[in-house]
Amino acid sequence: MIPDGNTVIEARGLAKRFGDVQAVAGIDFDVREGELFGFLGPNGAGKSTLLKCLMRIHTGWTGRAYLHGRDLHRCSQRELARSVAYVPQPGGDQSFPYTVREFVRMGRYAYSGPFGTAHPGDQAAIDAAMRRADVQEFADRTLDTLSGGERQKVFIAAVLAQGSDILLLDEPTAFLDYRHQAEVAEVLHSINQDSGATILSVTHDVNAAMLTGGHVLALRDGEVAWRGPTGDLACEKTLGCIFGASFRFLDDPVTGLRLVAPQGAMR
Repeated sequence: MIPDGNTVIEARGLAKRFGDVQAVAGIDFDVREGELFGFLGPNGAGKSTLLKCLMRIHTGWTGRAYLHGRDLHRCSQRELARSVAYVPQPGGDQSFPYTVREFVRMGRYAYSGPFGTAHPGDQAAIDAAMRRADVQEFADRTLDTLSGGERQKVFIAAVLAQGSDILLLDEPTAFLDYRHQAEVAEVLHSINQDSGATILSVTHDVNAAMLTGGHVLALRDGEVAWRGPTGDLACEKTLGCIFGASFRFLDDPVTGLRLVAPQGAMR
């Protein structure tokens, strides 16, 4: 089935195995243009696996996936990069011997000419991306001198320079302190509201999902456990089905949202 004109990503029966382990099994979902969409669930549920299948980081998956109405398998890597940008989880021990400006410039590779020659609009796109992600003050520092939160904003600047209209983010605020969580969330909100970018993110944090808004596909053990608007997540039965735990609920006096805290494993 080919998606309608407002659907930017469609998956039908998407499944991926790693040896004898079925990581995700027969997942269906649609993401519409300009939508905030999240994969939610406990660790090991298959959330990151789905994201990496869409980016073709994982190969050998089965089912069908469409990007802007075109079979994902038929898209070249350059075509994929012009439509979809990927931000990995923060942290890790990788060494990045590049300055921030050099790293953000790499986001323009989808527009490079033969032998990597620069495109006329590259510098303007790089400067604009660094301003929007608020990393211009780090332009001449190497990534390995930055904190995890600062580095994550640089990764976001790189995908902004890429010019893609769909952003896929794998636990974008994991392992970050509260200040950098708020800064990254604000940058992403601005990108969605100001540019109309579609944002698909992975999280296991229910409160983060509800504060972000949009829609959620919840996974458990590689299968769909629940789907719907984030505002409907604050239900003990729903969250118990997704996470296998019981929860208590707190009303946020500022946003009016019901926030959640776990009470312990369900017996």
